Amino acid sequence: MSAHSFVIGVDVGGTKTSVAALRATATGEPLVAPTNRASAEALIAQIVAQVQAVAAGEVPSAVGVGIPSVVEFATGRARSSVNVPLQDVPLRAVLSDRLGLPVFVDNDATVAALAEAHDEDGRLDVHSLVMFTVGTGVGGGIVIDGRSYRGATGAAGELGMTLVAIDEQIPPAQAAFPQPGSLESLAAGHVLDRLAREAAQANPDSALGRTLAQQGAVGGPDAVAAAMDGDAVAVECVATLGRRLGVGVANAINTFDPQVVAIGGGVSSAGELLVGPARAVALEYVLHGVGTATEIRVARSGPQAGVRGAALLARSELKSQNGEGR
Repeated sequence: MSAHSFVIGVDVGGTKTSVAALRATATGEPLVAPTNRASAEALIAQIVAQVQAVAAGEVPSAVGVGIPSVVEFATGRARSSVNVPLQDVPLRAVLSDRLGLPVFVDNDATVAALAEAHDEDGRLDVHSLVMFTVGTGVGGGIVIDGRSYRGATGAAGELGMTLVAIDEQIPPAQAAFPQPGSLESLAAGHVLDRLAREAAQANPDSALGRTLAQQGAVGGPDAVAAAMDGDAVAVECVATLGRRLGVGVANAINTFDPQVVAIGGGVSSAGELLVGPARAVALEYVLHGVGTATEIRVARSGPQAGVRGAALLARSELKSQNGEGR
């Protein structure tokens, strides 16, 4: 094994934080806990505790962290965030100090894209890829020529903020994000929560309607589970989200003409029930001749794409620092 065979990845989401070890090519079972969004300090303390629990007394070579934030990659500072309390926080420096280890911080979807560009043995096998992560929000990551594309400030890939449904009367921009008509405002996990509630109320005899009657609440995970069981009402909820996502996928293909568009995040557990409608709509809006070699698929790493990508980030950055290449 190499000197960097044991690293730890951290995937911070708006609802849960997942931490796992990467040993050689194998990602361990993640330690998952609800994200503590009370304050930046509370979230940092949670990350430290979960990393220490996964390390279990061993010393990893480094820790990689993916966060739903605009990240200044060179310094690891979270400049702004959605769904987590990290605003202008020098996260890399703070975590390095607390853990006594090298730490690398990047946008969560950027690291998920890095995972999707590598096969299960950790070898780069996709050189151009666009990643959509559909969870609490909608994130995006871009790989060009086998490397994460971060743009001039490290903020590239905010695909959830792309506008997909604005009429000819463009409304004034709002101070808060996501903007109305953005992909995130129309196709994030919280939107599936709303679709599920509305469908349950309108269809009391459906699986979602029965869940609402029994539990007093219903949400996106219920819709995915019921859809996987074949409930037609739930299938349509997931398909609606997929069709909306497909417009964003079309924009990505028209812009990058990638080898792969991968769809990950928690909602991707619906598999083809989500990706099939997204693919169908995307192909309707792609310019003829563009994207003819693009595969639109569920993320190979599934819900673990973020945590595996964060660990791969740590390993690749260590190798880069030591002049070993990526």
